[in-house]
Amino acid sequence: MLSASYLSIQGISKTYHQGDVSDEVLGDVTLDVASGEFVSILGPSGCGKSTLLSIIAGLLAPTRGTVRLGGELVTRPPADMVYLFQQYSKSLFPWRRVRENVALGLEVKSRRGSRTSAEINKLCNEYLAMVGLKDTGDLYPWQLSGGMQQRVAIARALIAGPRVLLMDEPFSAVDALARNLLQDLVLELWRKLNITILFVTHDVDEAVYLADRVLTLSKPPVRVVDRIELDLPRPRRQVETRESPEFLRHRRELYARVTAG
Repeated sequence: MLSASYLSIQGISKTYHQGDVSDEVLGDVTLDVASGEFVSILGPSGCGKSTLLSIIAGLLAPTRGTVRLGGELVTRPPADMVYLFQQYSKSLFPWRRVRENVALGLEVKSRRGSRTSAEINKLCNEYLAMVGLKDTGDLYPWQLSGGMQQRVAIARALIAGPRVLLMDEPFSAVDALARNLLQDLVLELWRKLNITILFVTHDVDEAVYLADRVLTLSKPPVRVVDRIELDLPRPRRQVETRESPEFLRHRRELYARVTAG
């Protein structure tokens, strides 16, 4: 049973001004996410999804509206929330070894504290093993495949101990097989760690496969136009789930909605 709203976005709008020209990217976005829920936000590329996530993460101020996490107003990046960016290759430092990249996540909540180097290395190794990258800590990011680099970014995000994970089209740059494996990894970690995930994507199949609920966005100025509850049983399976009548029904419905107009 999911609890009441933990992440609350109310009346968010964002307008950019340049001289006499105004560009309203977000119109009036309102949504609520319960603690432990997995919500997909679905919309076409370039519609303002990343802008919305940046506001939710406290990285960008809205023109109007509020974001609250656990009842607290978000005006800067909260310690309990981590934003996993789309371009993982740019978020990892190529001159740092994999373990050192993961260790940066400890600084998000100042969890480094009085830990010794040995304790930090041990913790980083544990999180690397959690994402299927055991024994890669001494490598450099450029020695890993794209999918493996994204796993490093996930480990770095999770080591911070977030209660909310914001994911901005995190698998769009990897091949289809790596994407499926990463989807299943995220579902496993979500279940295991009992975190809340807000997952932005433009892929209908991905949105349906992962989420408890899918929110569809309009064209700019963006608004939430639909909230679709998914009746797909868990655990999800790449073949069985995608071939089920429920999956195909939700896929058809969502595809029709996001392509309408």
